[in-house]
Amino acid sequence: MIEIIDELVKGQIKRMYDFSKKIYPSITPDDLWQPNDFPLLEENPYFRYEEGVLAGLLQSKAALLASKAL
Repeated sequence: MIEIIDELVKGQIKRMYDFSKKIYPSITPDDLWQPNDFPLLEENPYFRYEEGVLAGLLQSKAALLASKAL
């Protein structure tokens, strides 16, 4: 199950990165973790939505890992 979530996270990061490259061609994948440094991303509703999807996936992974630790 964790492997599936990892694949979903990887795909979501790629989706966000591909979109970001259209706005900022020199952006790197690491830059996605600090979108506040890129005003056009910070204010873009599509990017913010996709960022929220990523956050949900990461929270799901954390919950699964926590449940296995019990």
